[in-house]
Amino acid sequence: MKAAVTLLAVLAIGGTAFADIQQPPASDFGPTRKLGRGLGNVAFGVTEIPDSIFGVNYSEGNSAAWSYGLVRGVGRTFARLGYGLYEMATFPVPTVKGSYRPPYKSIVPWINGGYEEFPPELGWETRFNYVRDYQRTPW
Repeated sequence: MKAAVTLLAVLAIGGTAFADIQQPPASDFGPTRKLGRGLGNVAFGVTEIPDSIFGVNYSEGNSAAWSYGLVRGVGRTFARLGYGLYEMATFPVPTVKGSYRPPYKSIVPWINGGYEEFPPELGWETRFNYVRDYQRTPW
């Protein structure tokens, strides 16, 4: 009997030594982040207009900035509004391939048409690298 109790104690302690203490890859994206992303897209999606105008002005000049840049910014604003409302309505449910990741294309593979996870910030430089590059690269 004493040997059985000792064996169970060793197995119980030894079993915890093999526990996985690392976070799974999808743990960064959860329902609260999805709700916050939706709120951010609805509240601050309008910042796409000046950001698109400035970006097109940098890469293509003034005439393109106030025509193409303005149209592009308005389109991206309405896209962010739609994505934000969708994410706010479905935040408790993992909708994108069984996860809480953003439903839109990332900006990295699609340089001309992707979106950052959160709307762009205007004004002062930020310490977060998900919204602004330090060296602005044209689309």
